[in-house]
Amino acid sequence: MSANGSDAAAPERQDDTPLKRAIGPKLLVLFVIGDILGTGIYATTGQVAGKVGGALWLPFVIGFVVAILTAASYVELVGKYPKAAGAALYTQKAFHVPFLTFIVAFMVMCSGLSSASAAARAFSGDYLAEFTDVFPPTLVAVLFIVALAALNLRGVSESVKTNVVLTLVELTGLAIILAIGAWAVLSGDGEPSRLGEFQAEGTGFALMTSILGATALGFFAFVGFEDSVNMAEETKDPVRTFPRAIFTGVLVTGTIYILVALVSSLLVDYRVLEDSSGPLLEVVKAGGLDFPPKLFALIALFAVTNSALINIMMASRLCYGMANERILPRALGRVLPRRRTPVVGIVFVSLLAIGLVSTGEIEGLGDTTAFLLLCVFAVVNIAVLVLRRDPVEHRHFRTPTALPVLGAIASLILASPLSDRPANVYIRAGVLLAIGIGLWGVNKLVLRVRGEE
Repeated sequence: MSANGSDAAAPERQDDTPLKRAIGPKLLVLFVIGDILGTGIYATTGQVAGKVGGALWLPFVIGFVVAILTAASYVELVGKYPKAAGAALYTQKAFHVPFLTFIVAFMVMCSGLSSASAAARAFSGDYLAEFTDVFPPTLVAVLFIVALAALNLRGVSESVKTNVVLTLVELTGLAIILAIGAWAVLSGDGEPSRLGEFQAEGTGFALMTSILGATALGFFAFVGFEDSVNMAEETKDPVRTFPRAIFTGVLVTGTIYILVALVSSLLVDYRVLEDSSGPLLEVVKAGGLDFPPKLFALIALFAVTNSALINIMMASRLCYGMANERILPRALGRVLPRRRTPVVGIVFVSLLAIGLVSTGEIEGLGDTTAFLLLCVFAVVNIAVLVLRRDPVEHRHFRTPTALPVLGAIASLILASPLSDRPANVYIRAGVLLAIGIGLWGVNKLVLRVRGEE
């Protein structure tokens, strides 16, 4: 891979956006790491273990490879087109099919909202139960979304700085897990034999679908890097900043995930992990170190809060970008004059997230998020190849051609029925797409009536 600098005509040097450029290189790296870390590793590790067994680390290794392949495509595209809207913008430029553009944008938005809803559910689950179970989980999840929406309205600087603090907290939590694992290895504790055990009986097709199913669900832990491209208009010098930030973020989180998976399987039987909605809490309790479970539960609550904050933020920026591209009504691009935040977009996506909170549990919402994004990733990996025919004046990162080809194939396989995904995930995604198609038709009709089409 190679990255090239940008010349004086690079678009990121122009102040052509009403949004405030408040994110520098270091802040962006922490932002990407914080966007990826969170609900996936803290809440779905047990479900992944239930699908694959003691070889819990393998799905995270495969997921890491798929994430790197697709991240390379996003880095090239955000370098060429440093604008908000991400995958929707790339799809429109590559295929010039407004209907496909809308579907991709809607899938990205729904994936962010289902991820935020999974985080809200995780927040109101077993980790919070370490402190209290007085309030109904659904009410807690709704109030949780409302609080994050209020923070998002305060401004991108406040939201990103909060993200940095929460990122450091959740990194601390995972460092504790790794320290417990290191202590266990040095003390001779744990069961290394579990690391090679597979839950599926037999070999061949059953084993393959078991691994693919675990990888598809585990991939939920890697999503987030794609959200960062929607912050291109609020990032300083995005053409130079994004390649290092995205690759660093995926590399750091991927390494942490694989190590955490190894420690979890080493110390706790996969059946115990599967039965817990707070699987890493089980690791803390099984470790030889006397670490307070309540303190770790508090750290986990901060981690899932970070996931939800970032997803609500990104979905609102996606609304803003689509409104500017005339894919959604212009009102969704309205910005608060003083705060310079997309107020209508924030309110809109927060209401949708509140609605989604009641549609499923953590595993179902997480798997829905992964499925929707795997479909989008397949389109983006193809788009980067198509857009090679659209050169731009400034220099930017260019990924080797083999990577997006492999990325598209891997994404389609993990999104297919080969991954042994429950039917309700496809049903939920189908309903969301049906809603999207209805909204697209209404928007087209409004534009036609106004004579703006």
